[in-house]
Order: sequence, then C-alpha cells, then structure tokens
Amino acid sequence: MRKLRVVIAKPGLDGHDRGAKVIARALRDAGMEVIYTGLRQTPEQIVAAALQEDADVIGLSILSGAHNHIAPRLMALLKEQGLDDVLVVLGGIIPDVDIPGLKAMGIRGVFLPGTPMQEIIDFITSHVRARN
Repeated sequence: MRKLRVVIAKPGLDGHDRGAKVIARALRDAGMEVIYTGLRQTPEQIVAAALQEDADVIGLSILSGAHNHIAPRLMALLKEQGLDDVLVVLGGIIPDVDIPGLKAMGIRGVFLPGTPMQEIIDFITSHVRARN
C-alpha cells in the first residue's frame, strides 16, 4: 500500500510557518509522504502542487484570518481540476463562527491551536481510508 501523500501549504500573506512545519514533521513521522509548499502560496499554486504530487490530502495552515477568502477559491479550483476527492483540512486561528461555513464548502477538518497531533493524524488516516 502506498503512503498517504499530503501537501501542506501556507496560503496568503501569513509569514509564520512554525506550526505548518511541526504538522509536516508529525505526519511524516506517522508514515505519510509530506510535501511542504512553503510560505505565501496562492490557491492556484496549492492546487497545482496537489495535482502534480497526486495528493490524497491538502493541509492548509492559516493564521492571518484570510480563510474565508482562500478556502472558497481553493475548493472551486479543486473541483475544476477534478480533485474534489482530495481531503482538505485546515488549521490555525479560525473563529468558531466560521467553522460551519468552511465545512459546508468541503473543508473536512478544522483544527485549532492546541489540537493534539495524534488527533490530526487519526482524522487524516481515517478519512482518507474511508474515501478510498
């Protein structure tokens, strides 16, 4: 069985990527293949990376408050590219009031600061296996 392939991305202008790197390492240590795209990625760049890398999962790290702008564009691009089966999860500073809207547009998991790494790993592995 091939390893799960996860693209971790920092969209928008947020320049703090410590959390994204911590998540990337935890997922790698859990046996996943992780591709970290770096800072200041556009939705177009993230979707292109997911397509090129044959990603099973896209993990977004957003601390800037731009999630309500970035997520809809990303989800629309995934659908346009036929990648709407890719599991999308988001972590960062997300107000509770925004979570239902993010989930309604197809973001499957929203993880706030302090979420245990194992919870994120378990969520990804159970949801990717469930769709395969």
